[in-house]
Amino acid sequence: IFGNFLNMSKTGDIVMIAKNFTFVILFITALSIVWLVVQYTIAGIVAKRNPFALIKTMMPAIITALASASSAATLPVSLAQAHKMKVKDNVADFVIPMCANVHLSGASLRTIALAVAIMIMYNVPFNIVMFSSFILIFSVTVVAAPGIPGGVIMSAIGLLTSMLGFTEPMLAIIVPLSIALDNIGTAVNVGGDGAVMVIVDKLMEKKNAC
Repeated sequence: IFGNFLNMSKTGDIVMIAKNFTFVILFITALSIVWLVVQYTIAGIVAKRNPFALIKTMMPAIITALASASSAATLPVSLAQAHKMKVKDNVADFVIPMCANVHLSGASLRTIALAVAIMIMYNVPFNIVMFSSFILIFSVTVVAAPGIPGGVIMSAIGLLTSMLGFTEPMLAIIVPLSIALDNIGTAVNVGGDGAVMVIVDKLMEKKNAC
């Protein structure tokens, strides 16, 4: 999909660049929303609850994350809404703070999609093995970065250059775009925390019942 929209001329047509990256931004936004729905659908199936009702309960935290672009700043709201989702208090108090530091689904989607788009634009070869390795190291490197707006992409710069071959011009594109979309990624991260919490609560319930 990206290839058709990122077939830019070498002269760097500014209008074409704007159109192409507008598409990329819209694509990432849509993908983020879909992934959030997928997470809550899985949680709803596991816990036998309405996924959209769960999303509605978590919506104040999602909106706060969208406005602040910081999982750490959203933590009090996330915890408050988590306790309204009828899960055990000890589960909510453990899962939500932990996920605020390690659950980066939205940031990962954004970073990888932008990386692929920019590599296609610069005709840089890549494959699944390359990105699989990148994702594994990326998931460890950016732990605790969600607390800082823009922290994920700044933590990933070394990996982008060493593992994906990003040059300075490529970094000059991905860093501002990633920061501009940081609030969307954070909203997905925070929203997904609620889905993870519901799943963990159900698994703990089954374990205690055994």
